[in-house]
Amino acid sequence: MNLNERRAGVVLHLTALPGPHGSGDLGEHAHRFLAWLAAAGQRLWQVLPLGPAGPGNSPYQSPSAFAGHPLLVALEPLAAAGWLDAAALADAPRPGPLPGGSPAPVDFARVGPWRMQRLHAAAAGFAARGTRAERQAFAAWRSAQAHWLPDWALFAALKEAHGGLPWWAWPGPDGAAQARREPAALQAARAQHGAAVAAHEFIQWQFDEQLARLRAAAQAQGVALMGDLPIFVAHDSADVWARPDLFLLGPDHQPTAVAGVPPDGYSPEGQRWGNPLYHWDRMAADGYAWWLARVRRALALADVFRIDHFRGFAGHWEIPASCATAVDGRWVSGPGAALFDRIQAELGQLPIVAEDLGLITPDVVALRERYGWPGMRIVYEGLMQGPQDCDHVFLPHRHQPHGLVYSSTHDSDTVAGWWAGAPAAQRAFAAAYLGIDPQASPAQAARAVLRATSTSVANLALAPLQDLLGLGSEHRMNRPGTAEGNWGWRFDWPMLDGPLAPRLRQMAQVSGRLGREHDGA
Repeated sequence: MNLNERRAGVVLHLTALPGPHGSGDLGEHAHRFLAWLAAAGQRLWQVLPLGPAGPGNSPYQSPSAFAGHPLLVALEPLAAAGWLDAAALADAPRPGPLPGGSPAPVDFARVGPWRMQRLHAAAAGFAARGTRAERQAFAAWRSAQAHWLPDWALFAALKEAHGGLPWWAWPGPDGAAQARREPAALQAARAQHGAAVAAHEFIQWQFDEQLARLRAAAQAQGVALMGDLPIFVAHDSADVWARPDLFLLGPDHQPTAVAGVPPDGYSPEGQRWGNPLYHWDRMAADGYAWWLARVRRALALADVFRIDHFRGFAGHWEIPASCATAVDGRWVSGPGAALFDRIQAELGQLPIVAEDLGLITPDVVALRERYGWPGMRIVYEGLMQGPQDCDHVFLPHRHQPHGLVYSSTHDSDTVAGWWAGAPAAQRAFAAAYLGIDPQASPAQAARAVLRATSTSVANLALAPLQDLLGLGSEHRMNRPGTAEGNWGWRFDWPMLDGPLAPRLRQMAQVSGRLGREHDGA
């Protein structure tokens, strides 16, 4: 994907798609949304991280840097292939709508177990009824993914066998030996849990197959898929279990230091994320092989990807694991150019967007600019600054062409939600900047911010679907620093009816984001 080409796009996590089985997935509704994007002149779909979700259903606390989220595997194709009884899909969790007609959030506590049961049944069906050609395709795929798949599949099977306990707490002598990855214990576990291991391999195969079909359909319609690569992985992950030597862990498998960000005006105690930090010296010693494999995997799943918390590669906030908050952390240098020079020497110029939000120092800017990667700007956060900072870099008149601009993000309030509760001074400044009445409705303010986002000189312009729909704070995707009630938002097709798609297409056209081959289509 050419990052210097003007494009408009939408931020929507795949779980937020409609669908009959309790949460969005890679099936027919993803293809339908893709067609809607193309009709609306939107040529970029940011899907957020595609890995398995971790605590709080967060895709940014994933138990794998390589695996795909099992809940994103659509079930209908498995039934169509003859591996899953279609009758097994009849009792899917179907929560009713919220007041106002919006669908209820994903009930992960019900949807997750229900879907996993059907996925395991499909794996058993494939093992019993798969054709020779299907088995050959599966074997070829397994061979191509051998650098990560065996560890993930065994880890996932053992997590199930141990009741979901974290790997360092697996009980009994066998569990402790598995946690230490003693070869004899792992060999015995593969034999004992062979069917479960094979099922998790099958699930990942189907994830890749379905995503490849979606990506091919997107390319055919002129839409690029934008992935998201979180800088850190969860402590309770296959990655840390498989390669504890690459992380700052003590002899008890616990982190000696964890990731986060320092205190600021939004968070007096900072944010203690809890992810284990990398042992960068050891990663450098083997040529950053783990990161090379991770970036190769990201490139196989999307046309372009965003690196989350990019500043952490220049310097990260190291918090002693014993500290309950981020207050007592310190800045520690990251690998910087050594990592990305190595990756680019091996893989060539990378289609990367750097998430350069937060406390950005000159070394972070220099690192991003060394590779020519666009950074990010958020229009509504620029408007929040008010008249005391009318030259804020997030305001459209300060944007640069080689960049990505958002109306808001999945981590922030919606534009309409912010406007509804904005202080009078913020409203007055934003209204003057946008050319609207200070008493404009939240939906009108959202539309004005979208126009400012689209007409920015930044080449890439994105908006969460909630902003396109003018939805309020109750429709937020995530509230950082909270553990519950996040990542479950969904939309339904009637919400996209009416003039929205033609209006977005016209906005993309007049701001030069439609592309010549699509102009007037």
